[in-house]
Amino acid sequence: MPAVGKAWVAGGIALAVPFGLVGILTVGVGAMQSASGSSPGGFSSMGLAPGTVPGQFQAAIDKWGRLCPEISPALLAAQLYQESGFDPSAVSPIGAQGIAQFMPGTWPEWATDGDGDGKTSPWDPDDAIPAAARYDCSLAKYVASVPGDHTNNMLAAYNAGAYRVMQYKGIPPYTETQNYVRNIRSLERSFGMVTTQLPPMALAAGAVNWAQTKLGTPYLWGGEGSAADGGRFDCSGLTQAAYETVGITLPRVANDQWNAGPHPSRDQLLPGDLVFFATDLSDPRSIHHVGMYVGNGQMLHAPYTGTVIKFGPMDRPDYIGATRVTPEGAQSLPDRSPTSKGNDSGAGSPAADPEGTAKPAA
Repeated sequence: MPAVGKAWVAGGIALAVPFGLVGILTVGVGAMQSASGSSPGGFSSMGLAPGTVPGQFQAAIDKWGRLCPEISPALLAAQLYQESGFDPSAVSPIGAQGIAQFMPGTWPEWATDGDGDGKTSPWDPDDAIPAAARYDCSLAKYVASVPGDHTNNMLAAYNAGAYRVMQYKGIPPYTETQNYVRNIRSLERSFGMVTTQLPPMALAAGAVNWAQTKLGTPYLWGGEGSAADGGRFDCSGLTQAAYETVGITLPRVANDQWNAGPHPSRDQLLPGDLVFFATDLSDPRSIHHVGMYVGNGQMLHAPYTGTVIKFGPMDRPDYIGATRVTPEGAQSLPDRSPTSKGNDSGAGSPAADPEGTAKPAA
């Protein structure tokens, strides 16, 4: 990793400039370009990466994500994130309810008293999470004879219906279904425990190089660098713009950028990794700040009103973790903008079963 060299003073502002950063990134990261960001290896099919799901849901996801071989805690987490963003009060435009987005007509069949309180509710994550796992495993059993990857077929059945998966002997040729399967499998890697050294992401060099050109730019809350913003940024506006220059579209806010790739440990960090900070280290939904790692314990970031984009230490008490952005990871993130329909295929919804498919066995 590059070392931080002497401090330069530009326009009266002291800036710690990483010595040789551009060259080191180009050689060290560029050499991996053909493989970067695309390797499915190095992830546990069972465990959750630390801090990737809200702490209050972790035990249930870890337990019920092992219900059958076709699912894992990481995959169940990815599905819940895709469906609701871990929001127990979520309601979709078609009426799907809760963290697992069950339709009211479907919930009674899959209702599970996960916490043993004698009641079942789609609004209670302790009930809805095991119900979602049971529903997934039932679908997996229903399409078990279909050729191909059993988990992919299960996800396709969730989105398009089991009958269509059997009819087409695999993932149906529906763009929505194919995207759903691809996105969940990519998000699964974002939530999974990293078991080996992650490969570098070649495009990180370009993102960091561009971000360095913004050093000394005043901070603007909500700033995206537009002419109306006077070329100013806030923290997530800066990281979004940096990766946009290399063709990767990130969500606008920091806690949505968190799932744009796998999560390297502190000793695995490489320049270009996004580093995140939260008010509750057990809940990524509380992320309030993001920077871009540049090496030697330093990050490039837009701190807060009254400051400028600069280098600073990333080892702080509110550090929750890091993300190695990948094109696949960024592309898989659900669009939660107010104008987006998103993935409105709640469990058992007409959208999930548009042509009247066969009903899976319980």
